[in-house]
Amino acid sequence: MAEMTVELVAVERRLWSGEASFVLARTTEGELGIMPGHEPTLAQLEEAGVVRIDPVEGSPLTVAVHGGFLSISPERVSILAEFAELADEIDVSRARSALDRADSSDEEGAAARKRAEVRLRAAESAAAGQ
Repeated sequence: MAEMTVELVAVERRLWSGEASFVLARTTEGELGIMPGHEPTLAQLEEAGVVRIDPVEGSPLTVAVHGGFLSISPERVSILAEFAELADEIDVSRARSALDRADSSDEEGAAARKRAEVRLRAAESAAAGQ
């Protein structure tokens, strides 16, 4: 099986680094599936989205990512996020409360709502085994 080195880093910490066979991320241009040998690419991540990493060993990782960039070379993927949370670290009840409190009548409230939705989607995807 072909592999590539993947590193997921947020401003406050490195979340994951290792060998993977596939990465799925949503950029401002659309969803991008990345396999070893991918054409070199630099892309801006969607303001709030879910990233999936399929490690060579172990279960897929699901991550809620908020802003940042994706850098791809044929043998390496770097995900540089402003903020990111592994799905198994997400407090679902807290995310639901944040969603209920979010007032989408202004730009800041709409962004808070989107972040809460992405956190819940990441947690649900991980629970479903995707």
